[in-house]
Amino acid sequence: MTFQNKIAIVIKNDLLDWQKLNVASFLASSVAIKFPETHGKSFINASNSEFLPFIKQPITIYKADDQPQIQRAFNRARQRELNIGVYTNRFFGTKNEDENHIEIGKTSDENQELVGIIIYGENMKVNKALNGLKYHN
Repeated sequence: MTFQNKIAIVIKNDLLDWQKLNVASFLASSVAIKFPETHGKSFINASNSEFLPFIKQPITIYKADDQPQIQRAFNRARQRELNIGVYTNRFFGTKNEDENHIEIGKTSDENQELVGIIIYGENMKVNKALNGLKYHN
């Protein structure tokens, strides 16, 4: 099945495994929260137990080997007017949402120390924004 829109996450490759998983989880939740059409309905098993729904489409995860690569993807996504979520290095030192908002407010687009981004939008535009990046392994 081909989807009109694409969800893609870019994560810096030099993070610790727990950091990569944490970043991916938070970023994926941002699309589900902002775009309710991206998630499906609850699952119900044979015992009639109900479980939380998933995002309906695959999420591709790319790696950025350094800061310039992730910044380039961010800039290209902005130029294409795609929906972007960010996770900065400063978030690893915060304890709640209020602190995250304070930290993000301290830097400009050019000066963020991005460790992860999520991009959501038209397939071709997302692909162009991520041109040159490889899938995370």
